[in-house]
Amino acid sequence: MLGLNTRDFKLFILVCVLALAAPFLLNPFPTASALGESFNAGYPALMQRFVIFGILVIGFNILFGLTGFLSFGHAAFLGVGSFAAVWMFKLLSYNVVPAIILSVIVAGIFSVVIGYVALRRSGIYFSILTLAFAQMMYSIAFSDLAGKMMGFTLTNGETGLQVYNDDPQILMGPDSPTTPHFFGLEMNSQFTWDIGGWSFVFQNGYYFSALFLIAAFYLSIRIFRSPMGLMLRAIKSNQTRMSYTGINTKPYMLAAFVISGMYAGLAGGLLAAMDPLTGAERMFWTASGEIVVMAILGGVGTLIGPVLGAGIIKYLENIVSKINDSILHQWFAIMPDWLDNVLVTIIHPFIGKGWHLTLGLLFMAVVIFLPGGLVQGGEKIGELFRRKKTDDAADGAKTPAE
Repeated sequence: MLGLNTRDFKLFILVCVLALAAPFLLNPFPTASALGESFNAGYPALMQRFVIFGILVIGFNILFGLTGFLSFGHAAFLGVGSFAAVWMFKLLSYNVVPAIILSVIVAGIFSVVIGYVALRRSGIYFSILTLAFAQMMYSIAFSDLAGKMMGFTLTNGETGLQVYNDDPQILMGPDSPTTPHFFGLEMNSQFTWDIGGWSFVFQNGYYFSALFLIAAFYLSIRIFRSPMGLMLRAIKSNQTRMSYTGINTKPYMLAAFVISGMYAGLAGGLLAAMDPLTGAERMFWTASGEIVVMAILGGVGTLIGPVLGAGIIKYLENIVSKINDSILHQWFAIMPDWLDNVLVTIIHPFIGKGWHLTLGLLFMAVVIFLPGGLVQGGEKIGELFRRKKTDDAADGAKTPAE
């Protein structure tokens, strides 16, 4: 169905369910409860980041997971896409359609130029080249060097690019929304459903981004299962042998690089639709490193792994980072004071500003024990259950009937 085999179709349906039912799945505890205030992640700003960074890492996985080329500068395309989208808001209107289209196109153009140069090398040299390009683009954006050379503000330097009241916005009508919208449907408009102790928030902007995630995931499946995907796997396996057979591998590698960059541009455009303010910090090398960690944590080369990796890191960044000692004392209030203090002392380094330590330990555990990422862990758990069922069935067959 939909051109997918049974296994891929089930995986696609799973992603659809996770994306569309996220307001329920990410609010497992009553809103006013201690656990709800600490662990519920079903609010629009965070859910949008889940799906937007999911799109970003899905695209990165096409380059790194399929082709084996590790880019340390992928955040540059995210930033370029964001700047392009904000310029559409400034010049035309707050309609997100032209903004997202331009984000993808501009990111694709930059990908062609950078990929053409960087792909002349492989291995660590390719990675360093992408890092160098990204840092140059960050420096240009942070200083607004290109804008100064052309005589106008292009990125607005360290302040960041945003929309002002005196911007042209030539397609803005008197009754047009003054926030990002989809043909009048405002992205920040939301509906809250209160039931029992739970509050579920449904926002237009989240579901708009979620539909793009579903489409991006479906496209990645088709690429993975296509002849092009097979060629990219062959390049990852042994590029030299492919060249010896007479196949020119450069067009395939450049195509993977450009597709991956356009995914990043789409993510950048959606970030701008979420908040029409963008700065050069989105292009910094640490942002590119975070993309790499997301892919490895979830499972490089797998279909759903990047989505899981992006979700976990954004959850740690936004949920675990806000837990403090006061919240811990509330959790352990029923315990004796000495035990309460001991537990808080032990947990303190791993929460709040120390959430990076939690992420580092999790990343180390995955790399050491699950080289295939969290997806490999899920597969191992599934194999254990299947093996147990097989053993139980075998034991039942050996038992003589009475």
